[in-house]
Amino acid sequence: MRLATITNWAYGATVALTLFSGMTMLMASSAQEQERGAVGQRYALDRATATVEDDVVALSELARQYAISGNAADLTGYQSAKTALGPVEARTRHILDAGAQADELRSLHEAVGWADALQAQQQQAIMARSRGQPDTAIRILFAPEYERELDRSRAAVERFQYRLDQRTADDLRAAERTSRLWRTTSEVMLAVTGLLFLFVLYFVFRRRVLRPVVKLSDVIVRLAAQDYEAEPPTFERVDEIGDMAQALSVFRENGIERQRLERERDADRSVRDILSRMTQRMQGCDTVVELETIVSRFVPEVAPQFAGRLYLLDAQRNALVSACSWLEPAHSKQEFLAMACWGLRRGAVHSPAGASFDVPCDHLIGPELPDSLCLPLTGQNGTLGLLYFERRSSSSDDELNHIYLQMLAENIGLALDNLRLREALRSLAMIDPLTALPNRRQLDEVLARELAQAERNGTPICCAMIDIDHFKRFNDEYGHDAGDMVLRAVGKTLREAVRDANLVFRYGGEEFLMLLPGMAMDAAVARAEEILSRVAAIQLRHEGNDLGRVTASIGLACAPVHGEWKTVVQTADAALLRAKQAGRNRVLTAVTRADLSTDGTALARAQ
Repeated sequence: MRLATITNWAYGATVALTLFSGMTMLMASSAQEQERGAVGQRYALDRATATVEDDVVALSELARQYAISGNAADLTGYQSAKTALGPVEARTRHILDAGAQADELRSLHEAVGWADALQAQQQQAIMARSRGQPDTAIRILFAPEYERELDRSRAAVERFQYRLDQRTADDLRAAERTSRLWRTTSEVMLAVTGLLFLFVLYFVFRRRVLRPVVKLSDVIVRLAAQDYEAEPPTFERVDEIGDMAQALSVFRENGIERQRLERERDADRSVRDILSRMTQRMQGCDTVVELETIVSRFVPEVAPQFAGRLYLLDAQRNALVSACSWLEPAHSKQEFLAMACWGLRRGAVHSPAGASFDVPCDHLIGPELPDSLCLPLTGQNGTLGLLYFERRSSSSDDELNHIYLQMLAENIGLALDNLRLREALRSLAMIDPLTALPNRRQLDEVLARELAQAERNGTPICCAMIDIDHFKRFNDEYGHDAGDMVLRAVGKTLREAVRDANLVFRYGGEEFLMLLPGMAMDAAVARAEEILSRVAAIQLRHEGNDLGRVTASIGLACAPVHGEWKTVVQTADAALLRAKQAGRNRVLTAVTRADLSTDGTALARAQ
């Protein structure tokens, strides 16, 4: 039942009781009026009957007074009183008007009639006195028979007055009882009305308003502080309190949903911040190894519920090779052919299990098919690799994580493509396109690094300057294509003569430079002699013509034997110049400080 209905019923009952109480108060007032009327009637009857007895004995008294005194004034008074009496009905009409009843008036008429019956004797006594017989007059009026009649009349009047007194007293007591009854009833009804009003106050405002409101206010305070663990009480009733509880429940559910959305928004912002930092770090990578380190470090933070691998494409073998992994993936091979992955075949995201059903990839291993995801990494020139994920738990949002994973794949693919492009551009800038040897630009970087390391460690480093003898002859006699063939052949020979081909450089024109870090002078001379032998063994034909023998001159210097580390290239170049001046096709070492102190000249020794 609604609170308004209960309140209306209570108000209706209160109004009804109030009206009934008013009626009882009116009845009590009416009873009091009746009581006052009874009192007034008794007073009026007392006043109306007060002169009846006097009227009964008045003539007798006047007649006796005249009989005794014989005074004419007394006779006149008697005559006037007798004339004024009139009929009995006229003399008792005021008593009837005062409220006397008919039977009571009959008894009064009887008493008055008895009194009037004495008038004959009074007339005899007056006549006797008028004749001068006072004794006779006195004897008549004071005779025992006269006294008895007079007493009889007086007694009848007294009985009449007694009956009036008894009746009016009974009426007065009845009116008093009725008045007390209605007054008591009105007081009881007022008390009941007051109790009902107090009950309404207690029930409505304490039991059905105050107590629920206190509970709801506590919940409201906690919900205002965003403590959505507070559950509103359940009131199984259809009223305002129930509506408030239901509204609080809806507010709490909305707050919980809002908190969930805020957590998702914060998580999304956090993941996007990680993706942004990851993208920035990948853009700053110089090598694929740095990129692999960044991927293996950042990807678990973006998708902690997925283990995975980064595969890079080996274009020569058309195979995908694992470059790095995170969170220990166990259902994909370390290396596989590109055709083993349906994601690479289709060039799109491929998920053989989970929410969708599809063909599993051949690179998956294990007795059970994992919930995996293959994301191809593509660039401007085609496939670059593969980003593989497999689920570790089932407590994540698949759709949202797939979005993040696709963003990861796009960012990694873009960074890998940029890195490959950068490496290609660097290769074009650092590698001599004719001989495939590092060029002068790369020499500056490598030379500075190697010399600094040798000087820091105090280890020797040898430098060989190599020049093809009479190279202009090949260009002049056979053309520049023949000259390029000679350069390529010599470059190949030099790469094959050392363990680290990255330390052989094309210095310029027909000159080459070779660094031999950590090698002693004797070993360096032996290596240079071996290079001369390999160059002399080159046999080349161009357009059916034999190009003839190819020879070279080598100038060799070693730091710190022949000078400081930073001047080892210049020292080797000076030795090369002396080797060419000495007749070419030979190895000459730089002059030591001891030789310079002995001769003071730069003498070369043929080895």
